[in-house]
Amino acid sequence: MSRSAITVGPSFAVVLAVLVVLTAAVALVGRLGVSRAVVTAAVRAVVQLGAVSLLIAAVLRSWWATAAFVAVMLAVATATSARRVTTLRRGWPVAAPITIGALPVGAGIVAAHTMPWTTVAVLPIAGILIGGAMTATSLSGRRALDELRDRHGEYEAALALGFLPRDAALEVCRPTAGQALVPALDQTRTVGLVTLPGAFVGVLLGGGTPVQAGATQLLVLVALLAVEAIAVAVTVELVAAGMLRRD
Repeated sequence: MSRSAITVGPSFAVVLAVLVVLTAAVALVGRLGVSRAVVTAAVRAVVQLGAVSLLIAAVLRSWWATAAFVAVMLAVATATSARRVTTLRRGWPVAAPITIGALPVGAGIVAAHTMPWTTVAVLPIAGILIGGAMTATSLSGRRALDELRDRHGEYEAALALGFLPRDAALEVCRPTAGQALVPALDQTRTVGLVTLPGAFVGVLLGGGTPVQAGATQLLVLVALLAVEAIAVAVTVELVAAGMLRRD
């Protein structure tokens, strides 16, 4: 076994359990309201990563299987974001910002030959971009709808001044929805100084040079900024058009 690989054994399981209990306890003491969600998320992560670990070798042997796995990623990301923003029934339009954000950018990266045309390279990048689009969509959608609810008087005032409904909604929700990009911006600003993200470390562990690792991470971070900016812009437009709403 490589010395750079994590050893999976009893101590690994104990550390995971302690971290989950610690997080849930802090959330409970701090009355954050997410204690149960922490435990549920951790259990789901164990089950899902266990299943993926067993399936991934078979998936990566075929482009068709890889494409199907990407489709599953998109479906799960859409369902997750829909529930975060509103409900699964009303939130299905979030498929648009996630897909429009992640797929064209990912396809452009591959078409430009900036990464190897292999399933083992394409699938992780697709997962990173879809995950970024999902997070940006959830954050911007929730914030935009919250603003329209809390500042409904300003929205009505804009209508009284002659604004169209879409323009009035954008005046209220667009500025704060853009804050969904803050995590991606901070990560990009501080990369190498505060964090060494996964793509960088992964290339190094895979035998790549530090320069290759840095180039890969830079590509991922800039691509994520593009993906999340697109996702936020499309999400705000959906909210302003009334296609993404709450009961």
